[in-house]
Amino acid sequence: MVTCITLRGFDIRKSYLDPTAQRDLVAALRGVLKAAPLFAPTTRFGKQMSVRMTSAGKYGWYSDARGYRYEPRHPDGQPWPPIPDEVLAIWRDTTGLIRDPDCCLINYYGEGARMGLHQDRDEADFTYPVLSVSLGDDGLFRIGNETRGGKTESIWLESGDVVVMGGACLVADAEQAVIAERDRHPLWLFPVAAQGRAHQPDLPGGGLGTVDVHLLFGRD
Repeated sequence: MVTCITLRGFDIRKSYLDPTAQRDLVAALRGVLKAAPLFAPTTRFGKQMSVRMTSAGKYGWYSDARGYRYEPRHPDGQPWPPIPDEVLAIWRDTTGLIRDPDCCLINYYGEGARMGLHQDRDEADFTYPVLSVSLGDDGLFRIGNETRGGKTESIWLESGDVVVMGGACLVADAEQAVIAERDRHPLWLFPVAAQGRAHQPDLPGGGLGTVDVHLLFGRD
């Protein structure tokens, strides 16, 4: 059953995807990872990020010494693959919008990886929401304020949860991290979990960690 929570304007839909839908989504994302392998970008200050990522769609998020931006090609040179239909179906159902996003950013959080408090100010059009889908291990999602400082609030995002961020949410600080002591839900999602954590070479981290799928408008 889907439970809806509003936290500082963030629309959080717990258990939006059931286990079958999660497995279907992971299968679709495998094709994206094959065409556009995960990479670890560097910040504009030269520090390598702990989060590995890739993208699908017309544009993908990228960072290097030139700064943060959306690019039409993977760092290896090929265009980003199309956004899977399974991902677009979530966007259309939760936002009710006819226009589809031009970027599907896929962040992989291995053990200990984190994305510090940041504001989504690189997007092209703030009149459209940003959608986030969580898969795999539980991740701690911390929400700050439109200006730096002040109290924050946190919520655990579990596999299958969806967050819709719009309006002032897009310029509020937010942070996500994977904490090892929380429950672990392998990314191959349940069918072989009872057999232990067998290595899954076609999935990041051998099938462990958190994948966060972001849908947004990067440049158009």
